Amino acid sequence: MPGVTEEMASALARDRYGLVPASTADRVTELLRTHIMEGLFPPGTRLSEEVIGQALGVSRNTLREAFRLLCHERLAVHQMNRGIFVPVLTREDVTDIYALRRLVEGGAARLAGAASMTARLAVRAAVDAAETAAQAGRWFEVRTADLHFHQAIAALAGSPRVDELMRRALAELRLIFHAMADPEQFHAPYVRRNRVIAESIMLGNGETAEKELLAYLGDAERQILDAYGAPEHAGAIGAR
Repeated sequence: MPGVTEEMASALARDRYGLVPASTADRVTELLRTHIMEGLFPPGTRLSEEVIGQALGVSRNTLREAFRLLCHERLAVHQMNRGIFVPVLTREDVTDIYALRRLVEGGAARLAGAASMTARLAVRAAVDAAETAAQAGRWFEVRTADLHFHQAIAALAGSPRVDELMRRALAELRLIFHAMADPEQFHAPYVRRNRVIAESIMLGNGETAEKELLAYLGDAERQILDAYGAPEHAGAIGAR
């Protein structure tokens, strides 16, 4: 598996100016989490203590605590006698994450009629952002806006615990999206479907929103599983 390259280390080094020697593990975790989710460290990358510690200018103990927190969030995995890696998610992981999403997002969408107008408008705003980015051809921004859309749907439940559960699931979902070679081809149809779901939520029609959303999630899951079965990903399936 590849390790942290010189290019990756250089990108990290730009972050060290926002840190101080006594920076907490939480702050370092936040930086590494962002870089994992945005693709600087793709699945399968070995996260070298030495290289990352030098790039960020933080102590080994701080970095180890950050790695521990990332492992707890499933954004890193410890392999005995090998080190810490960005996980390569399996087909089983995809199925599990989508099962969770159906329960959480479907249930939250059903509550649209009882949700505040502020919460409903956040769903619509995420769709507006995705459509604007799509028109400009900024497909990685579309991906981010899409994740905000799904986080906003979960927020219709009005539960901080549901919000946190969804944040973790969507962070893992970004790792899954690395399997999708063409973000435009994958995301474009769902931007249109997001608009339909958002308008049902705005009208307080939770039953329709849930029905549309569950069909949408089923289609996305099948599409991702198909991509995981493609030859370029076959060797990675099951890797940890």
